Amino acid sequence: MSKILIIDDEEKLRLLLTRIISLEGFEVIQAGDCTSALKKLEQYEIDVVLCDVKLPDGNGVELVKQIRERFPLPEIILLTAYGNIPDGVQAIKNGAFDYITKGDDNNKIIPLVYSAMEKVELAKRVRKLEKQLGEKHSFDKIIGSSKAITQATELAKKVAQTGATVLLTGETGTGKEVFAQAIHQESARSKYNFVAINCSAFTKDLLEGELFGHKAGAFTGATKDQKGLFEEAHKGTIFLDEIGEMPLELQVKLLRVLETGEFFRIGEAKPTKVDVRIIAATNRDLSEEVKNGQFREDLFYRISVFSIQLPALRERNSDISLLAEHFVRIFEVKMNKRISGIEKEALEVLKAHFWKGNIRELRNVIERAVILSSGNNIGVNQLPVELQNNQTPERKNKQLSAFELASAEKLHIQKVMNHTNGNKTKTAELLGIALTTLYRKLSEYGIE
Repeated sequence: MSKILIIDDEEKLRLLLTRIISLEGFEVIQAGDCTSALKKLEQYEIDVVLCDVKLPDGNGVELVKQIRERFPLPEIILLTAYGNIPDGVQAIKNGAFDYITKGDDNNKIIPLVYSAMEKVELAKRVRKLEKQLGEKHSFDKIIGSSKAITQATELAKKVAQTGATVLLTGETGTGKEVFAQAIHQESARSKYNFVAINCSAFTKDLLEGELFGHKAGAFTGATKDQKGLFEEAHKGTIFLDEIGEMPLELQVKLLRVLETGEFFRIGEAKPTKVDVRIIAATNRDLSEEVKNGQFREDLFYRISVFSIQLPALRERNSDISLLAEHFVRIFEVKMNKRISGIEKEALEVLKAHFWKGNIRELRNVIERAVILSSGNNIGVNQLPVELQNNQTPERKNKQLSAFELASAEKLHIQKVMNHTNGNKTKTAELLGIALTTLYRKLSEYGIE
């Protein structure tokens, strides 16, 4: 039930207003002064406040300001026996919903309470949606307990509290945008926009327009001024996915934004200032791109202030079952099915797969499996043929004979992995093999 707080030192008036408002189905709480009113606001979740201007221990106009600072949700209607314009103006400035005169405007009280209540209900719905959005994009939504993903998450949590530029690296499908959204949501900028753009999805000219906007008349078809994504993300965060695909000419302009907080719209001579946090992502080795002249060295150092490497799914094999079950729960709801889980044999097949497309590929496989499922569980038969034809789990877990060449190879790989503390790139380099070859052998020998 919605709650109304009446603040007035005249007991008879409080009782009269209580009777009238109670008949409308509201719960009414009473207070005779500012001190007791603030205590009631702490005790109850008040929706609307009806407050007299002259109170024994203070002024209602000033009390509005105190309530607004401490309790932002309730709407406040001020009641006065002697209305005057300066008080009314100041009351509205302090955050009052309305200001009316007792006696003359009595017939307005109930309609005003309903109007104020509508505004409160809207604010509550917005809060609920913001909370749900925050939960959707929080770090709690990052699935996995493996060492690799836990370390990446801890780094992201630490940098989220700062304003530092972040570079997320890793293969396609490892969840870079999920991390970017979580960093934004946990930052001081979370109340403002999170804007994402894939730099590989546009030509140079289109990407420049998308990022920086344009002035009317800048080119054929530009009939009005157009804001770019940097302006849309003002005070918030912009996520530049696949930044390694950005043309060199635009890299110069991005560097200017990072250094000065300014950019020029296309066709405009006056710079536009913005306050934006940049999170960039790439599946390329940008240091190699710098060596090859495909990426500016100065920009690379500016965007890699804090770099986080997101692990490939095959590097977090123990998380596959958690992720698979998570996707089953999502798709069974979407498809109105009841699925208890994934059979052990199917999970073993999932764990044995290389997952070149990472989490995105796993999600697609589970979606397909849920569509095909006609029973309570997902089995091997619901998985794609290419997964079913992979090396069997039995072969993967087979104990190798000490006389087999493969046994010696497995032992050697394990020794080098221990030497590099699990760094697969360094391991492949020391072994003199391609990284993809190493991953294949790790999968073959069941090394994690």
